[in-house]
Amino acid sequence: MISRLSGAGPALVAGAGAMLCISVLAGLEQFNDGALWLMAPFGATMVILFGLPDSPLAQPRNIVFGHLLTTLVGLTTMSLFGVHPWSLGLAVGLAVSLMLLTGTTHPPAGANPLIVMLSGQGWDFLWSPVAIGAVLIVLMGLLYHRGTGRRSYPARWL
Repeated sequence: MISRLSGAGPALVAGAGAMLCISVLAGLEQFNDGALWLMAPFGATMVILFGLPDSPLAQPRNIVFGHLLTTLVGLTTMSLFGVHPWSLGLAVGLAVSLMLLTGTTHPPAGANPLIVMLSGQGWDFLWSPVAIGAVLIVLMGLLYHRGTGRRSYPARWL
């Protein structure tokens, strides 16, 4: 039990960073005429960015381009084929393949095609919440990690 408690400091710091980041994004919705700033995959991004900041999956390129690429795949697939069981599978499969091929793998972004297609999002969803939200998340992660003494984040930008 004591060994588990000794790891509580980093866990609490990670949790505080995630709380602050999501709170800021949620607050922006209230001050911007209800514009969408949050989506569920951003919650999963918090685990990687604040809990595992040294991971290749937590780097700015992976967070921003992973979310953008997979959302674009969802929007394109929905535009071309509509929403069907097979098109949902196609979109997620293409998104996973493209993230791996482009070196922008970010597991939470794998849900983006489903979010887009099941909720019938339009092309503006790519801009907000995805592009703006992902960039804000990276900037908040950078400020938070440096502010808490973790000066090495990010390990790489591109």
